[in-house]
Amino acid sequence: MGVSRRRLLVSDFIMSFMWVWSSVLIKMFVHTMLGYGAHDLKGEILKHSISVINMFFFAALAKATKGGAYNPLTILSGAISGDLSNFLFTVGARIPVQVFGSITGVRLIIAAFPNIGRGPRLTIDIHRGALIEGCLTFAIVTISLGLSRRSRASTLMKTWISSLSKLTLHILGSDLTGGCMNPASVMGWAYARGDHITKEHIHVYWLAPIQATLLAVWTFNLLVSPPKDEREKMIEKKSE
Repeated sequence: MGVSRRRLLVSDFIMSFMWVWSSVLIKMFVHTMLGYGAHDLKGEILKHSISVINMFFFAALAKATKGGAYNPLTILSGAISGDLSNFLFTVGARIPVQVFGSITGVRLIIAAFPNIGRGPRLTIDIHRGALIEGCLTFAIVTISLGLSRRSRASTLMKTWISSLSKLTLHILGSDLTGGCMNPASVMGWAYARGDHITKEHIHVYWLAPIQATLLAVWTFNLLVSPPKDEREKMIEKKSE
């Protein structure tokens, strides 16, 4: 394994660890330190505003680490269209490391703040939960793929659109499935609760998002033609 790949694994672990902590710290700051209620409008606006800033911070971290990520779906959507070596590295190493980082982060959170809660939970039946989490994932993966093709758009604008999209989709699904769209983060909380191998967790938070990611990548590649430089590279490979 090369140095760059080892560095990616370290970055994935740290970012996954930080991501689960950041969501908890934002809630503690708004509800515990500032004293806003759970359904206070001002508190919700402030929490969501800080969440957007937080997503900008993690986007900067991803750029600084040259590809580090905290969400398995983010790297899976890219690995599907890549070569076999990168796909195996993503599935066999990066995703497990992200899961381990999330589990480690959640365990330390619970050790430090025992009354903090137990993370997102499914409040509807398994079939509707899988459908909702799948639809949310399909939407955000499609948006991310579309932004990656817009080479003329600035990084700031791409991050702004991506952050608002994630926040909007999260709000839409928060009362039903948690609106997580991040299997590693959910796995961290589920492992802490001891229900990480239940049918509900596997179907709703793993199988549905992964299937939605595969469908989103396939649909996007079918409907959207690759950029000119990518087409030229494909033609060169075929000619060789």
